[in-house]
Amino acid sequence: MRFFKIAAVLTAVAPAVLGISAGLMPAWAETPTALNPSALNNVAPLPSLAPLVRQVTPAVVNVAVEGREAVESSPLFRDPQFRKFFNMPDQPKERKVMAAGSGVIIDAKNGYVMTNNHVVDKADKIVITLKDGRSFTGKLVGTDPGTDIAVVKIPAENLTALPLGDSNKLEVGDYVVAVGNPFGLGQTVTSGIVSATGRSGLKIEGYEDFIQTDASINPGNSGGALVNLRGELIGINTAILAPSGGNVGIGFAVPIRMAHIVADQLVAYGKVQRGRVGVQIQDVTPDIAGAMGLDKVGGALIARVEPGSPADKAGLKQGDVVTAVDGQAVRNSSDLRNHVGLVRVGEKVEIAYRRGKSEDKVTVQVADLPNAQVQR
Repeated sequence: MRFFKIAAVLTAVAPAVLGISAGLMPAWAETPTALNPSALNNVAPLPSLAPLVRQVTPAVVNVAVEGREAVESSPLFRDPQFRKFFNMPDQPKERKVMAAGSGVIIDAKNGYVMTNNHVVDKADKIVITLKDGRSFTGKLVGTDPGTDIAVVKIPAENLTALPLGDSNKLEVGDYVVAVGNPFGLGQTVTSGIVSATGRSGLKIEGYEDFIQTDASINPGNSGGALVNLRGELIGINTAILAPSGGNVGIGFAVPIRMAHIVADQLVAYGKVQRGRVGVQIQDVTPDIAGAMGLDKVGGALIARVEPGSPADKAGLKQGDVVTAVDGQAVRNSSDLRNHVGLVRVGEKVEIAYRRGKSEDKVTVQVADLPNAQVQR
């Protein structure tokens, strides 16, 4: 098939290159598309992501950050007597830093831009540059290190926001497009597929439920958009696995479901008000499932219930296996942690669980539990 396509191109081009007139062309070389503009107009257009890119890119911005960070030095250099003895000048305690990242407009009316916390967490000044060249000084609305999400507000009009997709419906193999500002080059578009969903345990962030993609993501893409082929925002590009420092085809994005819930709280309250239900949890491994006589592996095993906690008051007990929260399946302990961690203090959640051979549901009110021993 590849050889046939190349041959077709050469057949169309060779007569013009060699100066062969149409009348002298052999019958086998005649083709209706050979340098015939009218025939070419009838050929179906080539597949292209260009229409999608034109639709999406006005909503993706460049984020330039100026800030200061502490300068690390040897304890000897911080000793005034040591510096005096060796006639050394005073060492600066801070230094100016500049960084570049990406962001996505999520509210065109109010000028809200979503990006990564690690892009803006040390910022004294944030400059947002739109695709049309306009630049604005942004005001930091709030940040959430736990999910690495931040929201910045800009005083701009005539903005374009990306519609939100449903990241819960993503499947491995779905095509995606990443848009951002890698290496400060300017807006760049790459494409790929969803390589995996629900990635956790990477110890990149506190709350992990990453979309993994092979679309090229590099330094500077942080905070940029991951969109589906409908032009819907389904993730915020956040991190890469880069043994050599560059893209190796393993990038991670925060699912838009998680990012949007966090952004809503940042806009409303300036921070995320996370609560807990008062349980310590662990994964249900095949060994644990066998020892407990469970018919399947999965869910989050309650290893301990904090006395007097919301979980205790609701009747949850040690040994219960949580299978769903608000109707969404819980695959493992990270899933449960993510589900509950996105719920504000004071709100209620419905928890489905297995106890032995029976299944039941309880409603638990999420509370503010400062006890560090309580995992959720």
